[in-house]
Amino acid sequence: MKIAIGCDHGGFVLKESVVNCLKEFGVEIIDCGTNSESSVDYPIFGEKVARLVANGECDKGIVMCGTGIGISISANKVKGIRCALCHNEYTAKMTAMHNNSNILAMGGRVVTPEQAVNIVKAWLDTPFEGGRHINRINLISEIENRED
Repeated sequence: MKIAIGCDHGGFVLKESVVNCLKEFGVEIIDCGTNSESSVDYPIFGEKVARLVANGECDKGIVMCGTGIGISISANKVKGIRCALCHNEYTAKMTAMHNNSNILAMGGRVVTPEQAVNIVKAWLDTPFEGGRHINRINLISEIENRED
């Protein structure tokens, strides 16, 4: 499995813990930055990760900023992305199981590095349930494809 990971300065501390967790899973990591706590703009990193997932270069992505909100909004602007902001293991499991999310978002000022690792593990360990959820994902795709 290949996972793209990206963050702004507010998510940098989480990124370090998440990268170590992914290495334990034997995951290939594509690091889209940032690489310090110096202030940067989260949309740049959310888009980089989302494009790698949307074009199939990576299987999944993980994005982090201070709250996880801004970077998840940015990632979700890319067609084909289902980025879910999770603050605990339960929401991570549910988005994997019901939404087949392809990007996980977290907030560095919301969850601790230890919590982030548990959230990532829950997300990666939970398979998509399929069934009735496929239709719902298809409906999301239809919204995305509509021209207003």
